[in-house]
Amino acid sequence: MPITSSAKKAVRSAKHKRVFNLRHKNQFDKDIKTFRAAIIAKDKAAATKIVSAVYKSLDKAAKTGFIKANAASRLKSRVMAALKKLG
Repeated sequence: MPITSSAKKAVRSAKHKRVFNLRHKNQFDKDIKTFRAAIIAKDKAAATKIVSAVYKSLDKAAKTGFIKANAASRLKSRVMAALKKLG
């Protein structure tokens, strides 16, 4: 248990941040999973439609610090490479 007031505040803020971190994580996990399902099904139209949602969720996760900017950039690059490879 935290003893000092600053440690108590850190626990409260960590609890608050956890909600937002999980929200961003779940959103971009869901978007990437949907995109990968479209790629496996070789459905280029659906994959193209999902790309903007994937980009948006990755950018938001990077903006809030949930993932690093370079990690988001790398994932976006891989998404586009997979889409181009589809044909």
